[in-house]
Amino acid sequence: MTMGDRLRELRLRKSISQEEVARQIGITRSAYSHYEINNRQPVYETLKKLAVLFNVSLDYIIGGEQSAKADPPVMPEAIEMIRILNSMDLDERKKSIAKMMAVLRQAE
Repeated sequence: MTMGDRLRELRLRKSISQEEVARQIGITRSAYSHYEINNRQPVYETLKKLAVLFNVSLDYIIGGEQSAKADPPVMPEAIEMIRILNSMDLDERKKSIAKMMAVLRQAE
């Protein structure tokens, strides 16, 4: 099974469109479509986002034999937070992460 086949299978299993996958990982639908039809291969950062979105290992996406079952699913809000953080410049990102970590420490 190719990586494109795996991505398509994972997307269909989750019952979401190519547009939704692309939006959640911060790329165009066209770019994602090329991954599914094996015309292009995603860069490492995109692969990591896909693994988080589909709740599988990187190994599974790229064609390894590891099971598609992975750790507990990531909340859609977490994916959105990652997308927002990735859109910030480095200083904004560091400040935002520091604030979030402070809030998390208080909640413990």
